[in-house]
Amino acid sequence: MATYSFTLIVEGVDIDDPQVFDALYEAGCDDATIGITNGIPVMDFDREAASLCEAISSAIADAESVDGLRVVRIADLDLVSMSEIAERIGRSRECVRLWVNGKRGPGGFPAPLNNPHDRYRFWRWSDVEGWLRGVLGGEPWSAEDHLRAAINAALELRHHFRQLDPQDRPDLRALTGSALAG
Repeated sequence: MATYSFTLIVEGVDIDDPQVFDALYEAGCDDATIGITNGIPVMDFDREAASLCEAISSAIADAESVDGLRVVRIADLDLVSMSEIAERIGRSRECVRLWVNGKRGPGGFPAPLNNPHDRYRFWRWSDVEGWLRGVLGGEPWSAEDHLRAAINAALELRHHFRQLDPQDRPDLRALTGSALAG
């Protein structure tokens, strides 16, 4: 067994409440440091498991067994602007702008997460990094990177699914079922 470190962002309970803390400990989260960072409730885990997937999945299940607590995501969604991309890779903002607009490089730069017409656009760093590895060379995305992204996507889907009109749910189930089958 290996030890896996990750942070879960949570909501729905007062994480500073001693009763919540005790409930989390009793639920099996004795391997987590629980607190608030910049106003955000977080649980920093160092969990032993046979795999990263098992570590994260069991931590989510243990944490969510506490009444009212919901895991929002793994804290690795890293949004970046063009300027931040340029800074991280040691290139000019103009170079990045040309990649984004398809004027330089092979094309296919990842789409921004927000509306492309917005003045300020943001990208998921993991998407940009994957594209850059293809263009500039380097190791492809690891299975661990894909796993974290997939778990975050599943948590986000779960959150939005609960908010849907019940008549829309079958169509979404069909869409996600076919996506998961591939």
